[in-house]
Amino acid sequence: MTSHKRPGGTSMSISVGFLGLGHMGGPMASNLVNAGHNVVGFDPVPAALEQAGKAGVSVVESAEAAVGGSDVVITMLPSGQHVLSLYEQILPAAKPGTLFIDCSTIDVADARTAHQQAVEAGHRAVDAPVSGGVVGATAGTLAFMVGGSEQDFTAAEPILDVMGKKVVHCGSPGNGQAAKICNNMILGVSMIAVSEAFVLGEKLGLSNQALFDVASNASGQCWALVANCPVPGPVPTSPANRDYEPGFAASLMDKDLGLAANALRANGVEADLGLRAAELYSSFNAAGGGGQDFSAIIKDVRERSSRKTEADQ
Repeated sequence: MTSHKRPGGTSMSISVGFLGLGHMGGPMASNLVNAGHNVVGFDPVPAALEQAGKAGVSVVESAEAAVGGSDVVITMLPSGQHVLSLYEQILPAAKPGTLFIDCSTIDVADARTAHQQAVEAGHRAVDAPVSGGVVGATAGTLAFMVGGSEQDFTAAEPILDVMGKKVVHCGSPGNGQAAKICNNMILGVSMIAVSEAFVLGEKLGLSNQALFDVASNASGQCWALVANCPVPGPVPTSPANRDYEPGFAASLMDKDLGLAANALRANGVEADLGLRAAELYSSFNAAGGGGQDFSAIIKDVRERSSRKTEADQ
């Protein structure tokens, strides 16, 4: 696995077709425009198209129109089904040898199918899911996990450099998605563990600040604690201090852990914590918590703990 970063990206202007101009794709496309690239974009949501146009993206009325004259096509879509369906639509419209970069977070199997479809149509392709959320997309500080050949990664890297601060080649097609879901499984399990520890500390009469001061300087230290602490106070910038306004929404964690659970089952991995984390976030999302930050899972821990206490009395 190799990691590369060239400050400032590339100075050569590239024609980019950008499909999916929502909360993540819109800022990413804007950063490409600001770097001097010619970006032609499409999104089925009129408001997203309008916002992208204000940011300098040349908006068009169809996905085919966005890819026809492009050297690179970037997709940022909700699911693997969306990616595969769109690829069937746009691959014939792209000029031979177009480089397709899918930045969506999708199932590993779907990513490998999309890669195969692109190659069979005479194109190149990499999967390049991102980490960093809307804040990172806007600031151009995303982390990209890239799956594909070394040659295709090298071709994609200058474009990804513009939109992110870290670009990691994870290996063969689909491995970018593999790295993303493995990382987010760690994050989801960690946040649940941190949340359970704070609820236990509260039950034992331990202040949140005291627990944070100990754990953040001891063996319990992790990103979920020190950067995204699920209780207000210890980390002023954490969503817990903004009524859990999402940096990374619980609905997205539910999606990513669902993908991880599918991969665990498909590959025969015994992962009790990963599967249980997927169940907990699925329930939290279904109960209406999906619009909050994923650290709001602590509310679910408290609620279930309260119900248990009442049942035991």
